[in-house]
Amino acid sequence: MKATASLIVTALAASGAAGPAAARTEPWPVAGRQGVIQVVIVPGNQARDREAYTRQIALLCAPQSTCFINFFTNSTGAPVAVPLPDEIAQESTAVFRRSVKQGGEYFRWSCRMGIDAGNCF
Repeated sequence: MKATASLIVTALAASGAAGPAAARTEPWPVAGRQGVIQVVIVPGNQARDREAYTRQIALLCAPQSTCFINFFTNSTGAPVAVPLPDEIAQESTAVFRRSVKQGGEYFRWSCRMGIDAGNCF
């Protein structure tokens, strides 16, 4: 999986598909951290866009470094704080984990998204 995510980011950059759009890509808001985990708020219109997550992971995680991100939407407009208010905590969209120590990486959708029922949390 680590190679797959890295290949996607590399392919986007090399193909120019990420070209000007990637230069304008702004990091999604980081609500804060819970230990080593970044808590990130996903714009609602991008919540199901896997490529958008790939771009954000590239922006938020240093290459070849351990990086843990929990992604959430905030459809109610609740005030963003950590720990997350229930309105946001109930809107998980995905998690990303890269462990240099364990030599692994994975991206997993939240089951509530209904995207990957066989491999969701």
